[in-house]
Amino acid sequence: QVQLVESGGGLVQAGGSQRLSCAVSGRTFNNVAMGWFRQAPGKEREFVSSINWSGGRKIYADSVKGRFTISRDNDKNTVYLQMDSLKPEDTGVYYCAMKSLGYGVVSDDIRLYDYWGQGTQVTVSS
Repeated sequence: QVQLVESGGGLVQAGGSQRLSCAVSGRTFNNVAMGWFRQAPGKEREFVSSINWSGGRKIYADSVKGRFTISRDNDKNTVYLQMDSLKPEDTGVYYCAMKSLGYGVVSDDIRLYDYWGQGTQVTVSS
């Protein structure tokens, strides 16, 4: 059974930093792409970032480019999202997701992600 468990959310002031972690179990991790998505109240879930199987390719939403950094540790079966210069509009529930098909290639298409964590709340106060 594949499980994705996020941690690291909470309340932070605007301009601050936070690091999210997502621990994966139940499936081989080092040959899949991983992604982070977020959902603000009343809005649809949106793409934040994706990383390929090796960590050598990363893509970001324009809204977070230059502020967020995705990384992974294949020995620990964990993917991270380092968030810096946080803004109130970054507030939402953050989800990590696994794209188990597609040879570990990055994607911003939410439909291609087939395993999801339960989400962790990030609140940025102004």
